[in-house]
Amino acid sequence: MISWDAIAQQISQVTGKLFVARAARRAPVSALNQATILSDEAESYFVKHNEPGRLEMFRAEALGLHEIANTLTVRVARPVCWGATDQISYLVLNYMELSDRTPSDDIELGHTLAALHARTAPYFGWYRDNTIGTTPQINTPHAEWAVFFRDCRLLTQLRLAQEAGYDGPILELGHRVAEATPALLSGHQPHPSPVHGDLWAGNCAANGGRPILFDPAVYYGDREVDLAMTELFGGFSAAFYAAYDEVVPLDPGYKVRRTLYNLYHVLNHLNLSGASYLGQAQRMMKQLLAETGH
Repeated sequence: MISWDAIAQQISQVTGKLFVARAARRAPVSALNQATILSDEAESYFVKHNEPGRLEMFRAEALGLHEIANTLTVRVARPVCWGATDQISYLVLNYMELSDRTPSDDIELGHTLAALHARTAPYFGWYRDNTIGTTPQINTPHAEWAVFFRDCRLLTQLRLAQEAGYDGPILELGHRVAEATPALLSGHQPHPSPVHGDLWAGNCAANGGRPILFDPAVYYGDREVDLAMTELFGGFSAAFYAAYDEVVPLDPGYKVRRTLYNLYHVLNHLNLSGASYLGQAQRMMKQLLAETGH
């Protein structure tokens, strides 16, 4: 049984309002973390938690939410506090009633996501590493996008796959794609945009009649990585894409880059969830190599 007293005390200190956790109920969340809703007579808070050693994962998530929120563009969940006890590490967020997005929500999301992507930074990456799911995500700053994506995204996932015992075609094909990455991105010169980094439909909902994002894996990269991931598992309407395109149309060559960028996520799912993603990853690699004539 988890003791919530220390977390309730921290919430009280941060908010300046006494909070006593009189009720705790489990909430649905990804298979990678657990979640509990803490409530008293006046307030409720959403607590994501995991084993005590995951504190840095939650700290990075909170800082990523702040990074997006500070752009005053797309709406994101707001962290209250984070920390660790002897039992768990945790991130506390203000509790919100979530609902499915409507077409009007998707129009606003398209416009505000494009506004987020219009911001820029002097380098690709971020000032600190974070996680994609529970996988370490390396954000070492780079001046060149192709080098950053090859070294910090593809090669990192391939190394983790090798450590997990995958070998043979997946590694041979993967390293060939990594070598071909500069050619696949040749002529494409994006500016470093702040990106959500894990933008699938499960990390986007509506609250109070407006769209809201959560569970980011923030860094500065090609804006197309967010658009690509929205297409990986579906769940975004034509209204969303039309609204985004009104503000910032996609550049030529996006369809090839979409496959390259989503390969990162498929490899991550391979490393997190197992061999059911192996065939998909290899098919994507072969498709990319065919684009370069290799």
